[in-house]
Amino acid sequence: MYTLIGANQTRALRVKWALEELGVSYTQLPAAPRSAEAREHAPSGKVPVLMVDGATLTDSTAIITYLADHHNALTLKAGTLGRARQDGFTNMVLDEFDAALWTAARHSFVLPEDKRVPDVKPSLRWEFARSEELLVSQMGDGPFLMGAEFTIADIVLCHCLDWAVKAGFGVSQPRLAEYHAAMRARPAYIAARAE
Repeated sequence: MYTLIGANQTRALRVKWALEELGVSYTQLPAAPRSAEAREHAPSGKVPVLMVDGATLTDSTAIITYLADHHNALTLKAGTLGRARQDGFTNMVLDEFDAALWTAARHSFVLPEDKRVPDVKPSLRWEFARSEELLVSQMGDGPFLMGAEFTIADIVLCHCLDWAVKAGFGVSQPRLAEYHAAMRARPAYIAARAE
């Protein structure tokens, strides 16, 4: 059994969704970032944290990669060209989507007020839209990033698209908007969103 530490409004949702897709047992402690509960398990106070057999795992992408590899699901086989392509999509989404959204969040409410630079947000929105175009140009046929197979790359991308909508970035590419709606209709996604 796994213990997930982190509230649904954070990147912990990625881990919870993966656990739901895998159909494995887990408990969730919906700790907020930097809370005493989060610091009890990770000195940085960052969430998510996944407790596994007494070990503490951190970073949402590292955690879902571990889960996928451990359960031999939601991923292509390590050492294959397919896995390299999957990892490329995952890293592109982290570098181009997650990074822009996180920078906008930092300059909206995370950093101390005197350290925020609100004027950076229009350039981040432009960068995000440009990244959407680039991603769509690289997507193949099929409903998922990897074509016919749902992988952890889809979890990371859908979470970023959720975040983009909530942050007012929106989703400008019709193909990504359709993809986003299809991902949000998955039963495991709906179960993960439940409090």
